[in-house]
Amino acid sequence: MSRHTTTGRWKLGFILSLNTALFWGVLPIALKILLDDMDPYTITWYRFLVAALVLGVFIVRKRGLSPFKKLRGRRIVWILLAAIGIGSNYVLYLLGLDFLTPSTSQVVIQLAPMLLLLGGILFFKESFSGMQWLGFGVFVIGLALFFNQRLDDLLYRLTDFTLGVLLIVAASVTWTVYALVQKQLLRVFASETILLFIYACGVVFFLAASHPGQLLHLSRTSLLLLAFCALNTLVAYGSFAEALDHWEASRVGAVIAIVPLITVVAMKIGASVFPEYVAPENLNLLSIGGAVLVVIGSLTAAMGKATAIKTIRE
Repeated sequence: MSRHTTTGRWKLGFILSLNTALFWGVLPIALKILLDDMDPYTITWYRFLVAALVLGVFIVRKRGLSPFKKLRGRRIVWILLAAIGIGSNYVLYLLGLDFLTPSTSQVVIQLAPMLLLLGGILFFKESFSGMQWLGFGVFVIGLALFFNQRLDDLLYRLTDFTLGVLLIVAASVTWTVYALVQKQLLRVFASETILLFIYACGVVFFLAASHPGQLLHLSRTSLLLLAFCALNTLVAYGSFAEALDHWEASRVGAVIAIVPLITVVAMKIGASVFPEYVAPENLNLLSIGGAVLVVIGSLTAAMGKATAIKTIRE
């Protein structure tokens, strides 16, 4: 496959990227609460099921069956690879979230846009500027500061905390696989069509490991949370896929970098407004500063290439 070309509608790409960041920022809080009543595989299965049904109806009514006729040969392999990537990301993230706080999970998952940037360099033949190396260094320092209270657990002991972090790191890797494949598939399919194929694959993949009957025992609050998570699947990933169609991967990754800060703020608000559901986080000033540096590092690394290109052209 040749390289996908964006539409150049950067304003729309920015809005879609910001929408993705907002939905992803609050998602782990809802998932953390929901994990008390459902297992990760069942949550993931329902998210894929609802998304596949809603998106399937939308696409069939809008375009009929024509998108399905393009699904053949190597494209099927790419779709399966993207589905494995995002499906693994969903489950690994939930497994890790079970051991961590939402803010910690979101800081660690910031490895994903960094890996997306590195993947763009590797597969899309982009260069890596000095500014990007600086951003990467700031990112690493930010991670170290964020974990200042748990460095012993992270480096010298295999605790539940360490296991949670490792699971989120693995989720970052699988998400990057999905994102890179998604960008290539946009040459052939519309973003919503790709997502439909991925969601349908996810429904099949996780059916055997899920327990759909758990739905019957959920409280009203848990049902609302599950509905929100399913909606989040549609809106966040739909916005992300569209953003990649209109804007460069590095710039999309730069906007998504603010997700941890959104989560930290949302946790503060949630612990004050809904203390029965959201537990306050024990983040000291170094941890908060580290989270800010993680975002700054991600932004610098993601935008470094664009700045270098602009300078050369001028």
